[in-house]
Amino acid sequence: MKKILVTGGSGFIGSELVRFIIDHTEHQVLNMDCLTYAANQESLASVSGNDRYQFEQVDIRNKVAVEKVFSDFQPDIVMHLAAESHVDRSIEGPEAFIDTNVKGTFNLLEASRKLGKSDFMFHHISTDEVYGDLEGTDDLFLETTPYAPSSPYSASKAASDHLVRAWHRTYGLPVVITNCSNNYGPFQFPEKLIPHMILNAIHGKSLPVYGDGNQVRDWLFVTDHVKALLTVAQSGKVGETYNIGGFNEKSNLYVVEYICDLLDKKVSAMRDEKIKSFKELITFVKDRPGHDRRYAIDATKIKNELGWTPDESFETGIEKTVDWYLENKTWWERVLSGEYKLERKGQV
Repeated sequence: MKKILVTGGSGFIGSELVRFIIDHTEHQVLNMDCLTYAANQESLASVSGNDRYQFEQVDIRNKVAVEKVFSDFQPDIVMHLAAESHVDRSIEGPEAFIDTNVKGTFNLLEASRKLGKSDFMFHHISTDEVYGDLEGTDDLFLETTPYAPSSPYSASKAASDHLVRAWHRTYGLPVVITNCSNNYGPFQFPEKLIPHMILNAIHGKSLPVYGDGNQVRDWLFVTDHVKALLTVAQSGKVGETYNIGGFNEKSNLYVVEYICDLLDKKVSAMRDEKIKSFKELITFVKDRPGHDRRYAIDATKIKNELGWTPDESFETGIEKTVDWYLENKTWWERVLSGEYKLERKGQV
């Protein structure tokens, strides 16, 4: 049994990771999260009463508070997911991304180093966006692909990746890094593409697609991702990087149209009588600055070395996701209304 500290454990990927660890292992979990707008304690309702789970409301930018948590909990593994992660928000206000993603990671690395534990792992969870853009249709991001971030968000994540590697090289801190493709699935905050389109559609609102919609992403079902994360944290080679992808390259427009097709079959009663298909709600809007055209992960290394492959295809994963949002109206209604914030104990 290990003591695992998860930063950002109340967010989308973090809460899935916490639930998976509690439900499928014997490990203890401490969730350290400052509860920004995208965090939701209601996503952890199923494990909140478990005696192997505990929560600390701490901002990773607060060095003193971070060090106290480390000192008290004495983690064997740190799985660092806490980050500002929305590209559009990073364009509008980049400073918060530098503070959290760079300075926050520095604080965690220093707290880890001060623990001085011999049997320890710092697992930094990053993104494929640090690699920038792929021009060809057959190229893939490798672990050795040079960094070329395009947005303040991806630049801040690239910087944090470099810090993690430097702390390994300079101080000998045991680390692993994973760079993942676009995640989707249950409990995702509605500002992200897939839940945004699902909820807009069933409310009869427009479905805004940037540019021509032909930006290509590799889509990874969140449960597959957290299985990979736990595999790397426990079995990854110290100092290595592992790319995690879903083997599901789809354009943004294809994703939106596929969601519309599913909704046409599942919720025809919600559709406005004036339209025959939810696809009629699709509108093309001005592309965002620096929008990368294609991301695609080569996940051969994690497959060959650690035996991980995703269980879900895009088609099975997206149907599970659509069904979850249709069946969990109370969860997303409370997010959209802001009521979910009222459940935050100790929140100022």
